[in-house]
Order: sequence, then C-alpha cells, then structure tokens
Amino acid sequence: MPVYCPAILIAAPASNQGKTTVTAALARLHSNQGRRVRVFKAGPDYLDPMIHEQASRNPVDSLDLWMVGPQRCRELLYEAAQVSDLIIIECGMGLYDGTPSSADLAREFGVPVLAVIDARSMAQTFGALAYGLANYQRDLPFAGVLANRVGSDNHNQMLQSSLPEGMHYFGGIPRDERMQLPSRHLGLVQASEVAELEQMLEQGAAVLEEAGITRLPEAVEFSAPESTWSIDKRIDGLRIGLACDAAFSFIYPRNRSCLEVMGAELVEFSPLSDAGVPEVDALWFPGGYPELHIEALGENSSMLRSVANFCDSGKPVLAECGGMLYLTRTLSRDEVSAQLCNVLPADARLEKRLQGLGLQYVDWPEGQLRGHTFHHSSMNDHGLCRLSQAVRQKNGQPGEWFYQYKGLRASYLHLYFESAPGTIATFFSTPHP
Repeated sequence: MPVYCPAILIAAPASNQGKTTVTAALARLHSNQGRRVRVFKAGPDYLDPMIHEQASRNPVDSLDLWMVGPQRCRELLYEAAQVSDLIIIECGMGLYDGTPSSADLAREFGVPVLAVIDARSMAQTFGALAYGLANYQRDLPFAGVLANRVGSDNHNQMLQSSLPEGMHYFGGIPRDERMQLPSRHLGLVQASEVAELEQMLEQGAAVLEEAGITRLPEAVEFSAPESTWSIDKRIDGLRIGLACDAAFSFIYPRNRSCLEVMGAELVEFSPLSDAGVPEVDALWFPGGYPELHIEALGENSSMLRSVANFCDSGKPVLAECGGMLYLTRTLSRDEVSAQLCNVLPADARLEKRLQGLGLQYVDWPEGQLRGHTFHHSSMNDHGLCRLSQAVRQKNGQPGEWFYQYKGLRASYLHLYFESAPGTIATFFSTPHP
C-alpha cells in the first residue's frame, strides 16, 4: 500500500549555489514548527549529512541509484514517508551531474525538484537558467525555482519577472551572512567543529521565514518496495573496534547499522586520545581528517604501537582513505609531518589539488563491494602489496588500489557495506595469521 508525504529535492545548477544551507535551514524551520523532518543526501557524502542531522534532529541517509541501489533507496524513502511530515533530499553537485544523476533520482521516485540558483550578478539570465534546468529533460518533475543571495527588492522582482510563464517562484533569499556555512578542502566543516552551528541553523530558519519561504511542498506517493533489504550472513558476538573521533568520522550510518543487524558489536575508540585499541576481534578505521590532527596522532605513541601490534596479529582490519593514511609511515601537510603507525611502508601527503573522485566497485576474494573515492592526498605505494584494483563506475577504467598486509585491507575507497553485507561480514570474521 502506498504512503503519501510532502517531499522536495533541493537541487542547483552546480556546487556552491547554497543548496546545503537552504536544505539545512528548511529542515530546521519545519522541525521548529513541530514537524518530523527526514533529510536524505543524493550521492555519497559524509559532511552535509552531519549538518542536516543536527538541523532536522533526525538521522540522515544517502540515496544513490548505483551505490545504494534503486530497491534499497525505495525502501528507505517508504520507511521515512510512513513516519515523517516532510522529506527533503539534497542534490549532489549539479542537478544533471553524474550517471545516475540527482535528476534520475527525482524521476525514479517522482519527487519534485526545487532549483536553488545563486543570483548574484545575474538578471534576466536567471530565467534562462531556470528554464534550462526544468526542461533539459522534459520528464523531470519540477516544482519551481528559488533565488539565493538576492541583492534587493528590485533585484528580486527582476528575477521573478524573468521566469517563463507557469514556472513557480518560491521566492528570493537575500544576501545574508547568517546563511553561510564554513568550508574546507573536502567540502563543509564537520558539524562538531562549528561552535555556533546551532545558532546558524536557527538564523537560517529565520531568514527563510522572513522571506516567506515556509510552505510545505505537495505530497508525493511512495510505493512499497517489492522486496526488502536482508542479510545473508550472521556475525553474532563479533566485536569490531571502530576508530571514531575528530580525525576519523566519515561513517555512513547504514554501515554501522549493517554490521549491527548482522550481530556485530561496535566498540568505539579514539586514536587521538586513547592509550590503545580495545579488546576486539577486528578493527575498522574509517575516513576523516587525519591531516588536521597530524601532530596529535603522531604524539600518541602508545596507540601507534597498539595499532601496529594488532595489525601484525593478522586479525581483520579495514582502513578507508584517512584511516589508511593513519597506518602509513608518515603523513605530511605543508610543513607539518609526523611518523604514524608504519604498518604500511609508504609516505602520504596532502596535495593542493583533488587526487581522486567518483563511484567505484572492487572485487575481493569474498565478493564485490561498491563505494566512492574523494581525496586530496597522495601516497607512494611502491612497497605495498596490492590485493585488487577498483573499477570506475562511469567508464570502466581502473580505479583505486586495495592494499593488503596480513589481515589488513586498505584503500582510498570508502565502501558502502549494504552493497554486499555478506562480503563485508566474511572479511571481518576471517583472521589472516
């Protein structure tokens, strides 16, 4: 039986148009009005969901037709629609960017698109851009357009009058420092690092209310999935140590729940402040910002020794992106450098330019997993043992390498566990002495 829930997909012609800020402010506005708001992020992302979780006061999951899969996306939306008063999906990059794109996601589930356009230094061209977004693919459900960073009332009227007949104008958001979230090289700053985030969310909600952008979107029909996600392997009682602190926090909530549903117990520890790893059967080092904590990580010598000893034991260890950098010999950023775990005989450094981006899949001996890569660091891997190389989803070209040392597998690739729960369960439950 289908369920109905107001829903909107917040999109833009490109990054840096303000869609994350608008999404967070809209979520907080309706949450403050007593509505249960669920926010989803289209595509792989860790940072925006941290902001949206605090804004909506509810967990945030990723939706991606390739990495998560259409069936699982449908199930997540159906579950959310049953208990929510509003669903907001934030687009990744531009509306039509990527294959599959956020536009493909909107069409798949019939969620109308609200296009946010940065209107600075723009007049009638605003209407042309809005028309193009709405009509580039004519079967796209399109709700209307929202102007961001509007200079004045006259500017707002000019933008509205430029729109083609019949296109709905949600309004204009004035240029306002209250509608600005801080960012760094991988995107937004983590929610936990923004001291005044709560105040910024409340101010953003107030700006939308002042601009009259308060109306609930139309209800969307969400059909029940034909089948539900299920697990095919149990790992009851398996204790997995999860590195989790300011340096390691890029964790899909569904990766956590996937392991827990299969029976594993996640034991969090901090490479920054704890003396050693906990008593566990396996370790998981997710991605994060170790390059911002190089000195503190290098000074915790007892943890470095504990991690190295655990890896030498042959017990399973998964290290993703920033987690892999922590296991290298040295990590450098500008003039700052430190010796780290030295499990992997390689040296890594933060670069000025993006080094890797995109969806990929990898074949392990246990099966195939899907994920994504997004990193600004490089690593000399000449002395490492290569297990397998990932494949780029968009063109089938070679992607990131997976390196192996005893029970350790490390890569720049961030894995999405629900793409193959049995594969990840078999890995974590199989020692390699």
